[in-house]
Amino acid sequence: MNANTLDPMDQLLAERACERLIIEFVHRLDLGDPSSVAELFAQDGAWQWPAGDRRITGRDALRIYFGSRPADRLSRRVCTNILVTVTSADTATATTYFTTYRVDGYSEGLVPPQPPVQVGHYEDTFRRVDGTWLLSARTLFLSFAGTTQRLNASGTS
Repeated sequence: MNANTLDPMDQLLAERACERLIIEFVHRLDLGDPSSVAELFAQDGAWQWPAGDRRITGRDALRIYFGSRPADRLSRRVCTNILVTVTSADTATATTYFTTYRVDGYSEGLVPPQPPVQVGHYEDTFRRVDGTWLLSARTLFLSFAGTTQRLNASGTS
């Protein structure tokens, strides 16, 4: 069975499940427990950045990587233009544009507006494992990038 022979409802459900993973990923990083992002990946899943040749493979390594975020980091990611392509009954790909706003040294309250520290896109591959859609690989491509600012004691940069 390939994507051309999928029932339209099955294709729609697969697309939505993959979109949900994309959204859940940033939600867990920004508002949840960052180390739990690893659960969204297949056991052998990978997070990679071609620039700098960084690659983290496997749930345990991903849990450590995402869990090592600074405890005082405030971040918000905006994802848009999510395009999921179902390639078979158990595989799919997606491209998602993102913008990341981020500061370190956050304790509470409002932070004065900052420019985004990253703008780019993710290229994802998904596979269905025991009926559950998971990320096989997420590759991050940056078009614009800067340093994460550290707030001072008064909450400004």
